[in-house]
Amino acid sequence: MYALTLTAELNGVTNLRPKDTADNPFWYTFTVQCTSCRETHGKPIAVSRFETNELSGSRGEANFVWKCKNCKRESSCSIKNTPKAYEQGEPPKQQSIIEFDCRGLEFTSFSPEGEWLADGLESSTKFEGIDSLTEGEWYEYDEKAGDEVSIKDLKWDIKRA
Repeated sequence: MYALTLTAELNGVTNLRPKDTADNPFWYTFTVQCTSCRETHGKPIAVSRFETNELSGSRGEANFVWKCKNCKRESSCSIKNTPKAYEQGEPPKQQSIIEFDCRGLEFTSFSPEGEWLADGLESSTKFEGIDSLTEGEWYEYDEKAGDEVSIKDLKWDIKRA
């Protein structure tokens, strides 16, 4: 089991999370590496917890099934839980966002492509359409709180859970 973790500085917002529903699934974008031959796939891959693929020669399913072009081994990954919201804290602490079970592959990096959501810390303002996290920061104005809010210094990590 692995976990995608985040450490980030949230100012005026909390509950940062991907917009991930059956109607609007979030595609988690990773760089993938084969654990057999250590070959890294040339292009990033995207995994949704709402999509399943059959494993060849088995009755099982996984959210992502991949055949290494180098050693021809089939590998898979399944997302094990719904995403957890990252909560604002001082100082920022590493928190698990989502967990996944990888067989024969490992994710080496994550790109936060897609739409993210957050809530105003004091005002409970709902912030939607946060899509600039790949740039490493996001700034907005919270009308209810009368102050600027931000997300910055994002550090993504993939760890054994």
